Amino acid sequence: MKLSNDVKMNNYLDYSGHDDMLSGGVKMIPVDTPKGTFRVWTKRIGNNPTAKMLLLHGGPGLTHEYLEAFDSYFPIAQIEYYYYDQLGSAYSDQPDAPELWELPRFVEEVEQVRQALGLDRNNFYLFGQSWGGLLAIEYALKYQQNLKGLVVSNMMSSIPAYNEYAQKTLMPAMDQTALAQIKSLEAAKDYENPRYMELLIQYHYVYHVLRMPYEQWPEPVSRAFNRLNSAVYVPMQGHSELGASGKLANWDRTADLGEIEVPTLSIGAQYDTMDPMYMQMMSQRMQKGHYLYCPDGSHLCMYDDQKVYFEGLLQFVRNVESGRF
Repeated sequence: MKLSNDVKMNNYLDYSGHDDMLSGGVKMIPVDTPKGTFRVWTKRIGNNPTAKMLLLHGGPGLTHEYLEAFDSYFPIAQIEYYYYDQLGSAYSDQPDAPELWELPRFVEEVEQVRQALGLDRNNFYLFGQSWGGLLAIEYALKYQQNLKGLVVSNMMSSIPAYNEYAQKTLMPAMDQTALAQIKSLEAAKDYENPRYMELLIQYHYVYHVLRMPYEQWPEPVSRAFNRLNSAVYVPMQGHSELGASGKLANWDRTADLGEIEVPTLSIGAQYDTMDPMYMQMMSQRMQKGHYLYCPDGSHLCMYDDQKVYFEGLLQFVRNVESGRF
């Protein structure tokens, strides 16, 4: 689907006539909620009338920033794509309204953003990574009539299964002395103790979140993590980084995956916090599911297995565009 000449590339980069030209593609979108109307931040890059991808970031409560690796791959492939900070995240409004941090409301937020951006079943690809993947699954199960394609990256369709994987696979493989210290701090609810994060970084993050020395993590990743809104993250995910214990703890849509009819790509990685075999199984449950495996990657395999990740993601879009599914 990559266009072949500079004239067409110029069209991809031409923002004239767009209502977001003044702001370089940025648009603040009003979102109606039970607590009033708030604004969420989006940024469009490029033009492609048939392939437009909305990116749902992880967290909940992170920002779009750690997804900026897309800038190295999507423009040359001439896919139009949208960064988007969900309500409560740094670039969007951050209301002090705990009752808004509920999965069904986030689904309706995505639908309002879709409408405001003019995305529809002829062009709309929804991408979600981690929590964004959970949100993407939930959106598809309610609104798949609006989708052309779906991407679920680094997310299992069952939080109980994720917790079981952490307990039976990840934790036994950790340094047991470090794990005991982590568990002790968690039992004491001493999550703000600097030692808690030090242990997680040294014995968990650099093995399963992003397999690079921590001091070498890409700047967009560090920037996003530094902006995490714990007022959104903790109620939904829970305090512990070795499993989920918040409002999402019982979320499980595995039995419903067969209802997803649109072409769907499930992405898993060997060293992920999520079970790569489970994510492969998910692709087999979906009617037009496909699986991308990143053998050297972790939870952020768009960085530590970048070539495999983006080549597979772009090929999926090409296949949908060419009608191969």
